[in-house]
Amino acid sequence: MKKDTVVIPNETGLHARPASMLVDEASSYESEVKIEYEGQEVNAKSIMGVMSLGISQDAEIVVQADGQDEKEAVAAIVELVSEGFGEE
Repeated sequence: MKKDTVVIPNETGLHARPASMLVDEASSYESEVKIEYEGQEVNAKSIMGVMSLGISQDAEIVVQADGQDEKEAVAAIVELVSEGFGEE
């Protein structure tokens, strides 16, 4: 299992568009990918799960993956989040 922590830089937090981008990225990997926030853990491939966390700006989340491409999955998601999902 690979795990890393990242802070949400977006002013509006993890709203619909970035959540969708995160789910799309997670879904492109074979590994089981999860997001943990304030003690709750959800499947990162589920838009409903990710949105249910209500993640706001400056929130710290844990991205974890378990499987054959776990390192790549965590690195890609952490990079996507760190770069603000392409938002200015």
